[in-house]
Amino acid sequence: MSSSAVEPGTKLAERFRLEDRVHESGGATLWKAIDEVLARPVAVHTFDPDFPRLNEVVTAARAASRLTDPRLTQVFDATEDDGHSYVVSEWVSGETLTDMITSGPLDPERAAALVAEAAEALAHAHEADQAHLCLTPDHLVWTAGSTVKLLGVGVDAVLADVTSDDPARTDAEGLGRLLYAGLTGHWPGDEQESGLPAAPMDDGHFCSPRQVTAGVPGYLDTITCRVLLPESRRGLEPLTTPEGVAEALASVPRPTPMHVAPPPPLPVASSRSEGLDTSAPQHPSTPAPPQHHHHQQPPRQAGGGGMLNKVAMTMVVLLVMVAVGLGAWTLGRSIGNAGTPIAEGTPTPTPTAATATREVKPASATGFDPLGGGDERGELALYAVDGKPSTDWHSESYNSEDFGRLKDGVGLMLTLDQSVPVKQVSVDFGSGSGGSAEIRVGDSQDLKNMTVIGKSAEASGKKIFTAESPKKGRHVLIWFTKMPTYQGKYRGTVIDVKVLAAK
Repeated sequence: MSSSAVEPGTKLAERFRLEDRVHESGGATLWKAIDEVLARPVAVHTFDPDFPRLNEVVTAARAASRLTDPRLTQVFDATEDDGHSYVVSEWVSGETLTDMITSGPLDPERAAALVAEAAEALAHAHEADQAHLCLTPDHLVWTAGSTVKLLGVGVDAVLADVTSDDPARTDAEGLGRLLYAGLTGHWPGDEQESGLPAAPMDDGHFCSPRQVTAGVPGYLDTITCRVLLPESRRGLEPLTTPEGVAEALASVPRPTPMHVAPPPPLPVASSRSEGLDTSAPQHPSTPAPPQHHHHQQPPRQAGGGGMLNKVAMTMVVLLVMVAVGLGAWTLGRSIGNAGTPIAEGTPTPTPTAATATREVKPASATGFDPLGGGDERGELALYAVDGKPSTDWHSESYNSEDFGRLKDGVGLMLTLDQSVPVKQVSVDFGSGSGGSAEIRVGDSQDLKNMTVIGKSAEASGKKIFTAESPKKGRHVLIWFTKMPTYQGKYRGTVIDVKVLAAK
């Protein structure tokens, strides 16, 4: 029975009734079907007589059927027969990762939790010599039952005729792409492959998640880069297996339901090997009155149950009264002691211990390279003072941290409206590692006439430079004396900078 001859209503093995044709590709057809014995929906693949990899698909499906991790879709049956070849697997309903990030990236830890579950499941599959090889956001599903499902292990690669010389590394990179997509809403690969916008590029490499989306925690940015951009994290071991990715994400809190019950209707999608429910969800679009079920709320017992409830209520009331009394007593003591020392032994703040400050907005910004060509990516300079954590100024990329010993440094020069006593400068250097930087202040842009008010031996992350005493000047220079690492080279970055002046 060829797939082209199969029509809705056809019954296979006197059990699986085909209902809806979901997808056709390369001689394989995915159906939504009904298992009439167990009265449940299933996904069924049928094949054209000339499908070139029929034996491989059936063999892969039978191997996948032995996987026991509940986060992997189950294969129920795989039969190769003259005219009756098919694969029957679990039908999954829910939201794919593509659905979840259509309107923007997920909460970072939510994205990491979903991928952590997928990584653990895939690590179990690799222990049984089963791989995926073609992970996309449509393969990762948050089900209607609030669980994670990873579709297509073992089968989809054969259907798509995808192979790999290093399956573990291929699947680790696939997990890294899923994490990148969840964190940014962009796909670090072929746009046609995922249906998502392609990740932005810089110097021939994908930008890191923190360069694309504000608020990505540094540790998740690092994990993603260790998988996809290991050259940008020299000194850290690359993640090259699903097990390695799972271990790196092991501490992430695991996913919990995203919606308050009853959930709204869920978008649907399908993969090449398993079906996703394409029927309209049965959940109402507006919350229904709460219903009580025996498994959710046991029936109230007579007699003793009522007395216990009364005792519990009395205890709650007494505890509240005690708490209120303690609060009132504490408040009274605080009011009565107003004007007295805060506590014995607590030092009284000295008026001169802190200097009142105000933020000063730069009037302009430019790249600064006095020992080279004069300008250092000046077209990006305003991105460091636009208040947007998703944009940045960065230098050219260098082959060594010391600029090949051709110059002493490069930097970002900020010019203020007028000369002010600069007290503090805070800089977000981004997610690079290493390097060193200092802050200089002066009324001229001559490097020799600018005073150093602070230094940092690590030009990464958020740093605060505070002058011992305010230094007056109209120009503030973030000066890199050594470059942090970036994607196998060396580059300085300033995501955001804030200048505080003494009042």
